[in-house]
Amino acid sequence: MHTVTREDQTIVPSKIVCAGRNYVAHIAELGNEVPAEPVIFLKPNSALSEQLRADGEDIHYEGEISFLLKNGKLDAVGFGLDLTRRAVQTSLKKQGLPWERAKAFDGSAVFSRFVHFDGNPEELRLELWIDGQLAQQGGTPLMLFKPAQLLASIQSFMSLNDGDILMTGTPEGVGPVRQGASYCGRIYAGDSLLVEHSWIAI
Repeated sequence: MHTVTREDQTIVPSKIVCAGRNYVAHIAELGNEVPAEPVIFLKPNSALSEQLRADGEDIHYEGEISFLLKNGKLDAVGFGLDLTRRAVQTSLKKQGLPWERAKAFDGSAVFSRFVHFDGNPEELRLELWIDGQLAQQGGTPLMLFKPAQLLASIQSFMSLNDGDILMTGTPEGVGPVRQGASYCGRIYAGDSLLVEHSWIAI
């Protein structure tokens, strides 16, 4: 089983629950409709990876504020990359088919370490820097559905286990992963840096 790190603990998530279409600008970026309720999809434990892979395919990065769950609540926060096979996803969407081939493949979920967070989620924001250039930025004020709303919606139809991960959606600025490029994800609470992690795409 694949793991993530919460400060000094090793955690085995049973699943990763992801919110799609949660930032208006990203919805427009991909030409999608604004949803009336949260769009939810899953990644399995096998999607977890410590490495960011380009794989020579049409794989896009999507930086996200992510949470570890404990006792049914948001317990810790980290930076997550939801990797997407964009051309495959576009084809599946046109056919009205599920997204798993584009979203749940091995290595499609990459995370920083997680740190305990009991502050106000409304203060959280993210930045993704690629080769020293700011590629993505966003935060909970820009989300259609805030983290607590997402959690309540998911819990209305699905059981969540301790160590499961919630990914809250991506702001605009997504693009293809470039082999050899440096990716640096940061999570802030207001002006305070909580998490920073860097990867070199292989």
